[in-house]
Amino acid sequence: MTTPAPAPVPAQSAPTEKWNVLAIVGFVLSLLGTNIVAIVLGFIALSQVKKSGERGRGLAIAAIIIGFASIVIYIIIFITTFALVAANTAVTGY
Repeated sequence: MTTPAPAPVPAQSAPTEKWNVLAIVGFVLSLLGTNIVAIVLGFIALSQVKKSGERGRGLAIAAIIIGFASIVIYIIIFITTFALVAANTAVTGY
């Protein structure tokens, strides 16, 4: 007697982990230059990721770091520009 072949088992895909939407949005906004919004969304996303276990912790941290770093860079550029303009005005006497 022959034993019947087992029925083929349908391939099961691995369950996909859910990404935190706020982390993605915060990261994209940090790259686009809306830094304060990106920082706020990054902190909210970090809190949500911690509670829910979703993916996106790295994106949230990146949004926060990029947001703060670009704000610091903008401040440095503003101070440098202001100092250069003030120095140039003082030399010409106008």
